[in-house]
Amino acid sequence: MKGYIEERAVDIANYIIDYNATVRQTAKKFGISKSTVHKDVTERLPFINRALAERARIVLDLNKSERHIRGGLATREKYLHRVGER
Repeated sequence: MKGYIEERAVDIANYIIDYNATVRQTAKKFGISKSTVHKDVTERLPFINRALAERARIVLDLNKSERHIRGGLATREKYLHRVGER
C-alpha cells in the first residue's frame, strides 16, 4: 500500500474520532468519496493500526445507529420551513 494512502487512512480515523464525524462530513473535509472513507477505515486501517481502527469503528457504528434520527430531524426542519413560506 502506498504511504500517502496509509497516512490518509490514519488522518481520516483521527478526524472521525476527534470530531465524532460522519462518513459524509469526513469525505467532504478530505475531498474524497464516501466509499473511499469507508474503505480506508474498515479495510485498510486495521492492517495499519488496529486500535485506531476499532476506535473509529465505534464512532461510525454510533453514527449509523443515529442516522434515522438525523434524517427525521432534517425532514421535520424542511417541512417547518415550507409552512413558513406560505
